[in-house]
Amino acid sequence: MKVAFVGLGRMGTGMARNLLRAGHSLMVYNRNREKAEALGGDGARVADSPADACRDAEVVMTMVADDQALEEVVFGNYGIACALKKDCIHLAHGTIGTALARKLTAEHAQRNQGYLSVPVFGRPEAVEARKLLVVAAGPCELVERCRPLFDAIARETFVVGVEPWQANVTKVCGNFMIIGMIEALGEAYATLRKAGVAPQAFLEIMNALFGSPFIANYGSIIAQEQFEPAKFALQLGLKDVRLVLAAADECAAPMPLASLVHDHLLSALAQGQGEMDWSSMTLVLARNAGL
Repeated sequence: MKVAFVGLGRMGTGMARNLLRAGHSLMVYNRNREKAEALGGDGARVADSPADACRDAEVVMTMVADDQALEEVVFGNYGIACALKKDCIHLAHGTIGTALARKLTAEHAQRNQGYLSVPVFGRPEAVEARKLLVVAAGPCELVERCRPLFDAIARETFVVGVEPWQANVTKVCGNFMIIGMIEALGEAYATLRKAGVAPQAFLEIMNALFGSPFIANYGSIIAQEQFEPAKFALQLGLKDVRLVLAAADECAAPMPLASLVHDHLLSALAQGQGEMDWSSMTLVLARNAGL
């Protein structure tokens, strides 16, 4: 397929490379042109703007940091919306709010363009190994047209609804589950340390009990306080918790744990931890316990 890819951070670069490996024709754009040119050696063509990237594309895939960045590349000067051809499709892979997903759905429909929300679960190393989990929502016929692209970047695709925003609420609820478990580990470790029990010993028991990759990975990071370099920055985690709280508010579904985690993340941000891994939130819990 003829594909445009906009947004070449750690996640986007790996996804773009996997598309090239799968034989798709690729035009790429990134604000930092050097990141785009690095893919030139792999066979990608480099565009001068989002609009330039998608003029001849059947599908444009975006992977940018937040709602503001996505609105800029879609609706800004030389944006995607003005250049994408009729019946072509925009796949938004970033973690965005449900309100923006609804806006994108409506705006693309007015232009006779297709739109799917397609957030992903997985860290950069999962991207490289093509082990992402894709969560897609939108019209069934568009999902099926794009399956070859999903297969190129992910080990499994989950379709959660026919309204694109349903994928976004699924993604932010998934991220909430992760930070909720980080909260639980942090509280348990603080208690154990005050009781004179080594967190590593507790972690071995939890690994034997649950056999969970999450507990094994984050449990070790938190026990050893290895929060830099960040695998997922705390300030981005705070953004995602705000998104899940907004989605819960729209649905009139109270999320008291999300509110608690939000305040702990905000405290960590205020104490200079924004660029650290989001699991460094557990330092707030340790300080609250007098450690």
